[in-house]
Amino acid sequence: QVQLVESGGGLVQPGGSLRLSCAASGLIFSANAMGWYRQAPGKERELVAHISRGFSINYANSVLGRFAISRHNAKNTVYLQMTSLKPEDTAVYYCTAGGGRYWGQGTQVTVSS
Repeated sequence: QVQLVESGGGLVQPGGSLRLSCAASGLIFSANAMGWYRQAPGKERELVAHISRGFSINYANSVLGRFAISRHNAKNTVYLQMTSLKPEDTAVYYCTAGGGRYWGQGTQVTVSS
């Protein structure tokens, strides 16, 4: 079956950086669009970044210029490099594949001093 396993979350101070990774298995990774969503307490889940199988990328306005999504097809892995982190970036971050057909279990990112 399809598995998406996120890693790299944690506690970071405002202005800091983190890199999230999502290792995929059970699907043809290169044929699938990949994305990162997040959900903060009391808020709806929102798209953070998306990368198509053709490497087209789009971002939420709130992270534009601070976050970068990338994919390594040979490693079946998608990344989210997060810089200049703000307290409002605190959320559970989820990896998705296939346009939201498959979801990981999420990884917590907390931005706090």
